[in-house]
Amino acid sequence: MISDVLPTGARGAESFGERDEVALEALLPQESEAISHAGMRRRQEFAAVRHGARQALSALGLPPAALLPDQAGAPLWPDGVVGSMTHCTGYRASAVALRQDIASLGIDAEPNSPLPAGVGRLVLLPVEAERVRGLETAQPSVAWSRLFFCAKEAAYKAWYTLTGQPLDSADVEIVVNPEGTLAAAISLTPRGRAVPALRGRWSAQEGLLLVALAVPSPLSSEPQRHWDRP
Repeated sequence: MISDVLPTGARGAESFGERDEVALEALLPQESEAISHAGMRRRQEFAAVRHGARQALSALGLPPAALLPDQAGAPLWPDGVVGSMTHCTGYRASAVALRQDIASLGIDAEPNSPLPAGVGRLVLLPVEAERVRGLETAQPSVAWSRLFFCAKEAAYKAWYTLTGQPLDSADVEIVVNPEGTLAAAISLTPRGRAVPALRGRWSAQEGLLLVALAVPSPLSSEPQRHWDRP
């Protein structure tokens, strides 16, 4: 699944929860210490996405590395690398790329089920809600409101890499092509520098929604950080 949505130059790895215990045993000592306070489920998710990230780094020809969270919980990537992680019930994925090829990368996965009642009104712009209604009529097999939410989460991760700044859902406008592409336009202008629309692909498979958004290099010299959000 992950390979279906990643941009050229990126490498990914995924699992469906079946190797969580193996991944937990493969944590590097510094990582084990960083997550020692968490419950078992969180530790397994933390381990699984890092195990996948090291597989993806290997696919780029890079050595394994400890992927520690910073004070905000964002994974710190090796120099010259950008990456992103995501996990939801029954799925874990990681993606990496060389910064010389991709300036920013964000991935997110969600179950292919409607958002809880009332959540859509909180996260969707009026124009997005209108788009969702049209898409639901044309293709009801996809939980479009959830897909827009998933895209905003991926956009947040990619944006943070470029700017180091937070992003609200109201600052992001998602446009989805039902054929599998999408874009995220961000209304903020950090430090007087416009950020181009994030572009990428989405997929609905195996009861899951998966989104990847990216900005090609060269663009930014900001630190390589991406959220690994619970």
